[in-house]
Amino acid sequence: MSINRVSRLLAGCAVAGTIGATLALGGCAATSGAPQLPPASFVAMQEGPGEDYVIGPLDELTIFVWRNPELGASVQVRPDGRITTPLITDMPAVGKTPSMLADDIQLQLSQYIQQPIVSVIVNKFAGTFSQQVRIVGATSKPASLPYRANMTVLDAMIAVGGLSEFAAGNRSKLIRFDKQSGHQREFSLRLGDLLKKGDSKANVMLRPGDVIIIPESTF
Repeated sequence: MSINRVSRLLAGCAVAGTIGATLALGGCAATSGAPQLPPASFVAMQEGPGEDYVIGPLDELTIFVWRNPELGASVQVRPDGRITTPLITDMPAVGKTPSMLADDIQLQLSQYIQQPIVSVIVNKFAGTFSQQVRIVGATSKPASLPYRANMTVLDAMIAVGGLSEFAAGNRSKLIRFDKQSGHQREFSLRLGDLLKKGDSKANVMLRPGDVIIIPESTF
């Protein structure tokens, strides 16, 4: 076989290998990419209230009964989700909004006093798991954060100290439960671009119950 023919064969193999590698990479990019959420600005143009707060275990509450201060109390929701106040034992609190709990206490107290007026104030809150934002994986300090209105991915990453040294920030994922469909949805996050390049388009709004998963780099 002549040298020229060998050269042509090697060149053909190189081109075929390049094309194959390109197709393989293109296929990976096409199949592995999850949909992205619309960007959120670093500073909200207009603040608004979030969803009604739902009381969770270990929340600290103040129960106020108008004109009957002796029936009020400052209590912490027990791990079993219940509270005890004067005249009321083991009242379920977890899963209720403050106004719902106030109505239930009011109903119980109406057996002892006429037309009680009750207010429930949340002093320290953790919320239920469905209202927390959880950040796991390659971050400085994985955590569960109480959701607050207008919270963004940037807010969550500041709270956990950013990415770890070996984090693959642009391969991060956000897992969200879709109440309408009843299924989980997965979205891609570009945390590397957000935190290292300041790319505002990589900042997105969070919702109660979101889970952020940050993988480590493989090399």
